[in-house]
Order: sequence, then C-alpha cells, then structure tokens
Amino acid sequence: MALRVAAAQLPVTPDVESNVAALLRAVRFAEGQGADVLLTPEGSLSGYTADFDAAAVEEALAHVTQAAREAGVGLALGTCYVEPDDGRCYDQIRFYSPDGAYLGFHAKTLRCGSLDETPAGEINDYAVRPLRTFELRGVTVGGLICNDLWANPMCTPMPDPHLSGGRSGSEWSDVTWRYHESNLQMRARAGGLWIVTADSCHPAHLRCSSPTGVVGPDGAWACRAEPKGEQCVAHTIEVSATP
Repeated sequence: MALRVAAAQLPVTPDVESNVAALLRAVRFAEGQGADVLLTPEGSLSGYTADFDAAAVEEALAHVTQAAREAGVGLALGTCYVEPDDGRCYDQIRFYSPDGAYLGFHAKTLRCGSLDETPAGEINDYAVRPLRTFELRGVTVGGLICNDLWANPMCTPMPDPHLSGGRSGSEWSDVTWRYHESNLQMRARAGGLWIVTADSCHPAHLRCSSPTGVVGPDGAWACRAEPKGEQCVAHTIEVSATP
C-alpha cells in the first residue's frame, strides 16, 4: 500500500490572509505531485497565536479546505481554532481526507510555558484533548505538535517531560536544530515508522527550528527541504515496507 505525502515549509504569520495565500500555493504543489495528503506547520492558518479573529479563521478554513477538496488532496492542517462544541481554543492539526471529509483533530498536549510559580505562556491559552489517530486511505496516521515530540524540559512546567526548542541566529539555535533532527531520526527508527514533518520559515532570514521532510523507519531522510525559505517536498511512502 502506498501513501503519497507532501510537506509544506511555509511562512506562519499573524496575517490570516497571507497564511491562506501560502497554504493555497502548497495545495497546488501537492495536487501537482499527486499527493494524498499535505502536512502544514503549526498555526499555519491562524498564525501561532491564541489571539486571532475566530470568524476570519473560520472563513479561511472553509476556503483552504474547499481548495484541497477540489484538488483531491487530504490535509493535516496546522491551526489554532475555537471548537464550537465547547468554545475553547486548541492548537490543532486538523485532518481531512482527499474527498474533503473532516476526520477530527489532534490538540497540542505538552504546551509551552514559563517555569514561574504561576506559569505564563501558551499553557494558559490552549485546551487539551486526548491524543487520537485517524484512518487515511486505509493507513493509520496521527500527529504531534512541536513540544509534543521534543518535550523540552526548559519549555514547559508540565510534569514528566521525557526529552530535550528555539530559533535564532545563536549557537543555542544550532544545538536545538541538531537535537530536533537527530530526535526525528531516532524516533522514526525506534518506532519503525514514517515521520512527516513541516516547520515555519518565517522570518525567511532565519533557519527553521527543525527540518522539513520525510524520515523513513530506518531513520534516514527520504526527502527534505532546505533549512530556509518557503519550500514543499513530496514522497511516496510504501506502507507495506514499514517493519
């Protein structure tokens, strides 16, 4: 069984209109590559913020999902979103099948925050729901967002972070880049699974915080983007070859 995946390294900004334009470019790329599903970065629709116009994001979501449905491309779409059933904001990956059917969402679980006695940061902004998996063209898929995988103990006051982000021009940024890359490879190999990853490239003069691409169950990169700037990659995953 084969699943063709695309990953989009996009500029994630507070400007929803700009984000939509970037997402539509990525959808066109995925369509041209015959991709079954397109992965986008955290907050790529709304911006990586809880301070967004919910009505504007709702309208933008309809626009992007319609474009993907017309292109026959499934989505693993990163956005912050207010769920209508409880009125709470979640940092999500929203999953859609190639025919546009909404499958559900994964909410970021290990949210970042300060180590103060009363923590500050996104830990106060986003609600949490249990981890879920989904069926996409007969393949079981799931998603993790940012610190869900890195579990950097310096970035969260939540208990039991099990691994050790940052993005700047500093030496520490180089350290975290190397950690993120090696962790992706180790986790793929240890789990015998494929990992598809996508990061924000805004601002364009800085390297992303983590590589964008596809890692195979042997821990090797099947494909990857350059570390700066807007780029998309695609790869066909042979699921039957997964250990």
